[in-house]
Amino acid sequence: MIDELYSREILRRTTQLQHVGRLETPDGSADRTAKLCGSTIHVAVKLTDDIVTDFAQEVEACALGQAAAAILSQSVVGASRAEIVAARDSMKHMLKGEDYAYPERFADFAILKSVKDFPARHASTLLALEATVEAMSKAN
Repeated sequence: MIDELYSREILRRTTQLQHVGRLETPDGSADRTAKLCGSTIHVAVKLTDDIVTDFAQEVEACALGQAAAAILSQSVVGASRAEIVAARDSMKHMLKGEDYAYPERFADFAILKSVKDFPARHASTLLALEATVEAMSKAN
């Protein structure tokens, strides 16, 4: 069962993290922690007309948190606020075993479907999306 959780594809994604670091003058930023495992993330965004024009993150997370952050980082620049919120909401539905439909640019989040059977891992898997939505809500 643990092999399903940490599939080869999920582990491969942990090495594909992009936009690592901090932005000098972000429009919004947020820090999130998954209390159970201690995974943390800092996200910063720049927005123009509700579109992400720049993004940075500092991730200290388990493999699931890293994989989710990597998937986000590959498609977040150019994404709208609505797409990111829809991706976060789809992740929540997927983890509950409910129907979900990711925006096309974030379809790769579906590789994390096996996490639904491990509720203790849900928070770390949601970190990147939750932090990004929060950072966007803080943007001027």
